[in-house]
Amino acid sequence: MPEAPATDELLRLSVLQALAQDEHTAALGLRVGVLNAVAHLGGAAPSHKQWLLAETIAASVPGVRGVVNRIEAPDAPSPVRTIDIRMGEKPQGNP
Repeated sequence: MPEAPATDELLRLSVLQALAQDEHTAALGLRVGVLNAVAHLGGAAPSHKQWLLAETIAASVPGVRGVVNRIEAPDAPSPVRTIDIRMGEKPQGNP
């Protein structure tokens, strides 16, 4: 029997856990919301590198179909938001 798709809350918890496990994003206290398997990131980062890393980590969580990055950081795009949606990809099951 195939695995059921991950719920938004389980994906949210998985993204938070992944961010907490990385030494460069753990202390940032980023906000994470997930709607329809799209992770929404908010908060602030002291560098563009951490801004990009947080987005990359969130996008790598199995089941996340896209990331809306609203983290404020130096050299971040203006307005402070990027959207990465993987169209046509089916969400993966729970890790």
